[in-house]
This record gives sequence, structure tokens and C-alpha cells, in this order.
Amino acid sequence: MVVTREEKIWAMLCHALALLRILPVIWTILIPLAIWLGKRDSSAFVDRHGRESLNFQISIVLYHLVLGTLLWLVGLSWFANYVLESIVIVCVIIAAIRASEGRLFRYPFTIRFLR
Repeated sequence: MVVTREEKIWAMLCHALALLRILPVIWTILIPLAIWLGKRDSSAFVDRHGRESLNFQISIVLYHLVLGTLLWLVGLSWFANYVLESIVIVCVIIAAIRASEGRLFRYPFTIRFLR
């Protein structure tokens, strides 16, 4: 499959803009969702990357809720946040780089909500 420069940029943005973690958590889902909805019909490459990014971001939100709550009971919710955010940063950077190279990336620990 030949991937255009524009497709690579949009796919990379699906991943990279999720790093705006200073914004409320919903934006880390809404920004990739907007890109995916806008480009999924015109590009199979962006469609795959958008779905992958959304699945990962939704999974991370759920992991934050579950692990944060469980570890809060023993006073270690900060540890769960630190570990999860470290995983997010590393994985998103790798995914954005792969998208810019025209390759696909599958996030680890991801629940596949969108297939």
C-alpha cells in the first residue's frame, strides 16, 4: 500500500495529539476521534491508525479508573498514574514515529473497542 505524505501526517497526528495530557482527559480521546472521523473514509491508513489510537486512549482511561481506584485504597494511586503515563508517553511517541514512516503500530495492553 502506497501511503501519501498527507496520510502519514494525519495518522501521526492521531497519535501525537493525544500527548496533550495537560488538557482534560476527554480531549485525549476527542482529538484523535475528530481526526479519525474526518479522514477514515478517504484513507485506510489513517483509519487504522485512528482506530488504534482511540482504542489505546480509551483503554488507558479505563486502566486509570480501575488501577487508580484499587491502589488508592492502599495509598499508591500516584504510582499507578506514574506507570500508566510513562507507558502512554513511550507508546505514543513510537506510534507517531511509525506512522510518519508509513508503518502500522499496535499498542500493547489495548482493548480493541473499535475493530
